[in-house]
Amino acid sequence: MNSRPPLPSTQRQISDAEFAQFQKLIFQIAGISLSTGKKDLVTGRLTRRLDHFGFASFAQYYRHVGKEEHAAERQIMVDLLTTNETYFFREPKHFDFLYDIASRHRPGLPFRVWSAASSTGEEAYSIAMVLAETIGSSNWEVIGTDISSRVLEKARRGHYSLDRIDGIPRPLLKKYCLKGMGDYAGTLLIVRELRERVGFQFSNLMAPAAGLGLFDVIFLRNVMIYFDQETKRKVIANLLPYLKADGHLLIGHSETLNGVTGELIAERPTIYRRADTHRARPREKNKVEKS
Repeated sequence: MNSRPPLPSTQRQISDAEFAQFQKLIFQIAGISLSTGKKDLVTGRLTRRLDHFGFASFAQYYRHVGKEEHAAERQIMVDLLTTNETYFFREPKHFDFLYDIASRHRPGLPFRVWSAASSTGEEAYSIAMVLAETIGSSNWEVIGTDISSRVLEKARRGHYSLDRIDGIPRPLLKKYCLKGMGDYAGTLLIVRELRERVGFQFSNLMAPAAGLGLFDVIFLRNVMIYFDQETKRKVIANLLPYLKADGHLLIGHSETLNGVTGELIAERPTIYRRADTHRARPREKNKVEKS
């Protein structure tokens, strides 16, 4: 550890060469392409770590996280640079679609959904609310994965600020969320019955964790915007072995799989199925609506 006192945060500057080093490192780890427009983001998020160690430059911090014995600090860096904002029932049409197919799922058979970039868990718990409403207490499961250990810990707690709940339909809010009181005022807690049906674990989209099993639906939303075309191809190829033959892959509304894979075709905008699977279009009914 450097013994010199840290420079004031306002004096910190990252050079083009230093920024290029972090661009390369985060791409190697997570496949994320940081544009030059993210230079201020990297500076702002990593300055605290330079202060923590008393490093005078970003180059010193880069050398530090590059050492194998500092893997824990490298994970902290990944957490800081990859955390994305999410919220409950983001892009509601995807949950309408999930409601449709889950409502028609054959009783007794397992129904599994993967939130493949789950961040702090709002997406995974939104999925769980829909499955609880449609399949009930039958055989269903939600798995949420992320490359950030910090957001996974928050997701496991299922404890959120009330300013995060705007997307939750009111009937589901009353049924599946507990309002905090006293010291917990201004927060909500996802009910235990749902938290027990949602599992969270570390997994890198560039090399998914072994043993995840097969899924009826995979949510991979608002993450591919950070990937270049070749990385998109690798990520989709990595996920396809986990998708059932009649399963669906959902991506964000600002994303597309055009030119990425020939194994999936669009059933609806941003909703894909395997190209060799012929299924009737799900009916438009039982939509999840805000009240």
